[in-house]
Amino acid sequence: MLIVGAGLSGLSTATFLGLHGVPALVVERHPTTSQHPKAYGQYPHVMEALRLAGLEQRYLEASVLQNVRIMIGVSMAGPIFHTIDEALWPDLSALTTAAWGGAGQDRSEPILADRARELGATIRFSTEVVSFEQDDEGVTVVLRDIPSGERSTVRADYLVAADGHRGGIRGKLGIGGHGRGLLHRLMDVHFEADVPAELPASGHVLMHLQNPELPGGYGDLGNPEQLNRYLFGVRLDDQTQPEDLTEERWLELIRTAVGVPDLPVKLTRRGEEPVEIRHWIADRIRDGRVFLVGDAVRIVPPNGGFGGNTAVMDGFYLGWKLAMVVKGQAGPKLLDSYEPERYPYAETIAAHGLAAFLRAEGQELGEDAMQTDPDPVSRLYFGYRHVSDAIVREPDDDGAPMENPEQPTGRPGSRAPHVPLVKDGADISSIELLGKSFVLLTGAEGEPWATAAAQAAAELGIELPVHRIGGEGGLTDPANTWAKTYGVTESGATLVRPDFYVAWRSRDASGSGELTGALRAVLDR
Repeated sequence: MLIVGAGLSGLSTATFLGLHGVPALVVERHPTTSQHPKAYGQYPHVMEALRLAGLEQRYLEASVLQNVRIMIGVSMAGPIFHTIDEALWPDLSALTTAAWGGAGQDRSEPILADRARELGATIRFSTEVVSFEQDDEGVTVVLRDIPSGERSTVRADYLVAADGHRGGIRGKLGIGGHGRGLLHRLMDVHFEADVPAELPASGHVLMHLQNPELPGGYGDLGNPEQLNRYLFGVRLDDQTQPEDLTEERWLELIRTAVGVPDLPVKLTRRGEEPVEIRHWIADRIRDGRVFLVGDAVRIVPPNGGFGGNTAVMDGFYLGWKLAMVVKGQAGPKLLDSYEPERYPYAETIAAHGLAAFLRAEGQELGEDAMQTDPDPVSRLYFGYRHVSDAIVREPDDDGAPMENPEQPTGRPGSRAPHVPLVKDGADISSIELLGKSFVLLTGAEGEPWATAAAQAAAELGIELPVHRIGGEGGLTDPANTWAKTYGVTESGATLVRPDFYVAWRSRDASGSGELTGALRAVLDR
């Protein structure tokens, strides 16, 4: 398996491939992982996936965002138009036991890289793709070591393009894109300053500035890691270009953004080239044996943290499918489910990111932006459904792409709901039973399912553990809600994929003879 790009999506794909027993070769044209603090924060559904990979604690230790407020205003001195700190970390404890993470990309990428290596991945930095060709059996890729110029050829079953928006793989495949395109360009600067504690926006803050004295009337200012160290960005326009941002001009703009005209400021690093803020989605995300993930799929504004979180989850959702196909546990048509499951979600995430950006800048959404209020975080990350041939849909399934996770149906295509359980005296979530393979959940009266699962596993050559809730094995359901939440009886069963999604269910034990057939349908066997 070859992955091009060692950013969040590429390293996540390598990690989850390794977790499922398939080592990957990752190549990256840059000499290291990202050195810049950006893409802060991990939503709880991402932390669930990272927990599965053994990384939850490492991310929590690297987190810096827990006490950060997000504000919109003229300057740190005010006036402040809006503060959303109360909504920054909504309580999702009814949906998950995972915490919020607060690591930046400069910290999270090395964590993923280390874990990918632990799971068998090889990562080659300063390496670029010269060319690639795919055929019916695999992909042949010519690589170049940038420092030495030495070329090598790699043969891989599949190629994962995690090379970003400007990467060459998507373009060579002739895959176009659509969206608002370039929203604006900005230049940034790092500085140190002791901002007066009495200012309304003092402390740890991420600010969206709406100030006519700034270029283009907008700016962004934040100090998520250390109180006196800030990152400040301003928009480029006809009146302000990179060469206009001299040291003296930066000092003037910083004091305007803080709202303290005589503030002592020390510039520590100035951006070398403009950062582009875009809204863009690829027209498709697969071409034969090549799969697009991360920024190669979609570019969204940073508002809301949608891009980095979704990049990690691209690897989570694709990794297990590729692994099962490569190991011969699934047929190649399982991979046909990647685009119908992930592409509509890419469109949804891009729309939410655009809406968040426009609201932060005080702009109207416009005809091609989101026309209704954005979905709440709970629905966006826990209520999104997968509708594809890798799900055995029920006859009355309406095909809806979303449902309310606070009123879960447990139907195939939906995310397996969180139910509080007790195992050997310890509180756990039903989600903690899932992830490393297909899993069968059944109730106190589900004795027949153990035999059915053993037969299916032996026939298909896969792992299929059975967790009996309320029966033998130490699992109890104190609130007696498991069966109702999953839409089955105590003798029924639910088949859950490695990505926490319900693949099939039987409301009672009468369907035990259908389990192998359901697995064959999902796995293209």
